[in-house]
Amino acid sequence: QAQLVESGGGLVQAGGSLRLSCAASGGTFGNYLMGWFRRAPGKEREFVAAISWSGDAIYYAVSVKGRFTISRDNAKNTAYLQMNNLKPEDTAVYYCNAGSSGPAIRSGSVKYSWGQGTQVTVSS
Repeated sequence: QAQLVESGGGLVQAGGSLRLSCAASGGTFGNYLMGWFRRAPGKEREFVAAISWSGDAIYYAVSVKGRFTISRDNAKNTAYLQMNNLKPEDTAVYYCNAGSSGPAIRSGSVKYSWGQGTQVTVSS
């Protein structure tokens, strides 16, 4: 059974940075995109970023492009999200998951059950 464990969240002031990690185990992640999503209080979960197995295809939500960077280490089955210039509107619980294609993962179609997520809080 696949397990996704997100970590690295915390409380940061606006303009600050955080690096999230997603450790994946127990499933098949080869040839799948890895993506990050977030759910802000009172809102639906939304797509943030995704990266292909090879890293040659990367997708970002418009709201984070230029501030966030997604990467992955396939040997460690781990994905990362470097978040710079954080804004209060980035406050949310962040989740990771796998998807079969760019369009699929951007629409929220994911392969595994959601993990617990990691809380990111940005103060103004």
